[in-house]
Amino acid sequence: MVTPEKDPKKKSKLPIYGTADGIILPAQAVRVAAATPRIMTSRTAMISGARFNSTNAGATMATAGKTTAAAPTPAAPQPKKRWSRLRTLKRVVQLGTVGAIGYGVYEIYNKRHPLEQKPFDPKKRTVVVLGSGWGAVSFLKSINTDDYNVMVVSPRNYFLFTPLLPSCTVGTIELRSIMEPIRFITQHKSRNVKFYESECTDIDPESKTIRITDVSDIKGSVSNTTIPYDYLVMAIGADNQTFGMAGVREFACFLKEVWDAQKIRTRLMDCVESAGFAKQAPEEVNRLLHMVVVGGGPTGVEYAAELHDFLKDDLEVWYPELADKFRITLVEALPNVLPMFSSQLIQYTESTFKQNKIEVLTKTMVKEVADKEIKVMDANKNLVSIPYGLLVWATGNCPRPLARKLMARLKESQTSPRGVLVDDYMRVAGAPDVYAIGDCTFSKYAPTAQVATQQGLYLASVFESLARIEEGQNKKITPFEYSHQGSLAYIGSDKAIADLPFLNGNVSVGGVATYVFWRSVYISNMFSFRNRFLVVGDWMKSKVFGRDVSRE
Repeated sequence: MVTPEKDPKKKSKLPIYGTADGIILPAQAVRVAAATPRIMTSRTAMISGARFNSTNAGATMATAGKTTAAAPTPAAPQPKKRWSRLRTLKRVVQLGTVGAIGYGVYEIYNKRHPLEQKPFDPKKRTVVVLGSGWGAVSFLKSINTDDYNVMVVSPRNYFLFTPLLPSCTVGTIELRSIMEPIRFITQHKSRNVKFYESECTDIDPESKTIRITDVSDIKGSVSNTTIPYDYLVMAIGADNQTFGMAGVREFACFLKEVWDAQKIRTRLMDCVESAGFAKQAPEEVNRLLHMVVVGGGPTGVEYAAELHDFLKDDLEVWYPELADKFRITLVEALPNVLPMFSSQLIQYTESTFKQNKIEVLTKTMVKEVADKEIKVMDANKNLVSIPYGLLVWATGNCPRPLARKLMARLKESQTSPRGVLVDDYMRVAGAPDVYAIGDCTFSKYAPTAQVATQQGLYLASVFESLARIEEGQNKKITPFEYSHQGSLAYIGSDKAIADLPFLNGNVSVGGVATYVFWRSVYISNMFSFRNRFLVVGDWMKSKVFGRDVSRE
C-alpha cells in the first residue's frame, strides 16, 4: 500500500510519497493518482463482511505501480480559439452596452438640468436671430454667447426635423418626436438667450430695428413692439411656391410645417372613411381613394413612398373592401423625378414606383386646381382632368412676405425676385450688419437643410472672428464654401437611394441596405439624444404594432 514517507531529520509540512519507481513530489502525486486505478474498497463493503485478498491486492498494487510509471503525463487541454473570441466579443458588447446606457443617462441628466446662465451684458453687442429652422438653430448652437447678447424671434417655439415630416403624415413617426423646443437649446448657452414667440413684420436697416407681432390666439396687453439690434440674422425660410395658381391654397395640402402634416393626416382618413360610407357610388369611391402628389422632388417622392407603405401595410388590412381601389399618382413638370440625383437612381426610383403601382406623370403641368379635380397638360399637350380625394402640393419655394418687403425696400441692391441676395459672406446686399442664411436667400446653392446648416455654422464662426477683431486680434474672415455630403431619398417598400461623393466622383446606391443607411444618417443628424430615442422608438412601435388608422 502506498504510504507517505517522512524525513527523519526534518519535520516537513509537505509529505513525500514513495512508489515502486522511487520518490515523487506532491504535485506529481496528484497526476499519478489521477492515472492510477482505485483499488481500495469502501468502508461500507468492509463492514458488510467482504473479504480482502492481500495477495491479490499486492499484485494489483504492483501492477498499478508499473502501469503508473509507464503511463505518460496527459497534456492539459488547450482552449479553443473560437470560444476565446466569442468571450472577447461578449465582453466588448457588454462594455459597449454599459457605455451607451451611461452616455444616455448623462445626456438626459444634462439636458434636464441646465447650468445657471449669465445675464444680458449692456456692454455687449446684440444679435437678433429671425427663425427657428435649420440655419437658425445651427447658428444658435454654435455662437459664443460670451461675446454677444442673443435674441431669437420666431412664430414657432421649436425646431422641426423636416426630412422626416412625410413619415408623420401616415403615423410612422409621431410629430412630437421630431420637434425640439427652442428653449432646450437656449437654456444651455453660457449667457441668457431671450426668445420671443412672435412674427417679425418689418425690418428697418437704417434705424437697425425690427417690428414684431404676437401671433398666438391668446394675447396680452402688448402684442406689438420694436426691438433694436446690432447684427441681424435672417433665417426665416421660404413659402410654398404656387405659381399664382388659383385654388392651390384652398384645396391642396402643403408639406412644410407641423400643421401641414396634421392636415394631410386628417384629410387622408376622411377620404378613406367617406369611401366606405354606406351606398357610396363606385365612381365617388374611386375619386376619394385617388391620392395625387404634385412635385417630383425629394419631398413629393418621399411622401408618395410613405403613403404607399401606409396603404399596403395598414389600410388594406383594416379596409379589405377598399384594398383594390387605392391609387397614387405623382405629377412632375420636368422630364423625370428627382433631377438632383444620377440617371441610374432616377431610373431605379421610377422602376420601383412602377412595381409599387405608383403612377408617375412626367412632362405634365398643372393648369387648374378645383375642389375635386385638377386639370393638367400632359406630354402630348392634351388637357386632361384628374379627379382626386387628397391633393398634396410639393413644388418648391418662394420668398416669404417679410423677405419680399425687405427686397422692395432695398430694390436697388436686391435685383432677384427669387430670394434675398447675399454675398459670399452671407451679408445682405444693401443692408449693413444684416445677414441671411438658408432658404430665404438667393445664391448658387440649392435650398436644402444641408446648405442651411453649413451656412449657420459658418456665420457663427464669422461672429467669433468679429469679436476677436474688436479685441484687437488679427483675424481673417474667409468666404463661405459649401461641402456637399450627398443626397438621400426614401422611395418606399423599405428601399432608399443615395448619391454620395467619393474622391472626385459620386457613388450611386439604392436598395434595402441604403434604406438602413438612410435611417442611420437621419438619426445621427438629429440635434438631441431625446429626438433620437423617440424616433427609434416610433420606428419600432410602427413595425411591431402597425400604424394607427384612427381619425384625429
